[in-house]
Amino acid sequence: MTEARDIRTIVVGVDGSEASVEALRQAQSLAVPLSATLVAIASWDFPPVYDGYVAMGIDDFDVRAGEILQETVEKAFGAPTPANVETRLVQGHPRHTLIEASRDADLVVVGRRGHGGFGGMLIGSVSSALVAHAHCPVLVVHSPEAKEKKAAK
Repeated sequence: MTEARDIRTIVVGVDGSEASVEALRQAQSLAVPLSATLVAIASWDFPPVYDGYVAMGIDDFDVRAGEILQETVEKAFGAPTPANVETRLVQGHPRHTLIEASRDADLVVVGRRGHGGFGGMLIGSVSSALVAHAHCPVLVVHSPEAKEKKAAK
């Protein structure tokens, strides 16, 4: 890069995991000295259902996702929420909503939750999709437990 670029918006993917709590904390450690806004985004969607069949009790996904978002932000920062932190609840799959949010962001930060279904993968499917398709730089943060396990080896 030949010119300095101001960092004004940092987007963080939040899913309630310890990795997303750590992602919020790391993003805030970058946002504060840069006077940047931190946007914590949680995604939710309806589960796929078969045509003509709707299971009982599959509503209020948005409500629970909103609760998880608020709980995670509070776990990361305590109460009250820092002035530079905004929260957004978005309907859709996390990889799609975060890639879309990256269009207006200067940095996206996500936590690495683990191996998911593929033991050989070093980052999860959402992190991998962001690294490949985001419209801005991406920082993938390990959870504190992952750091402790690595240090113990």
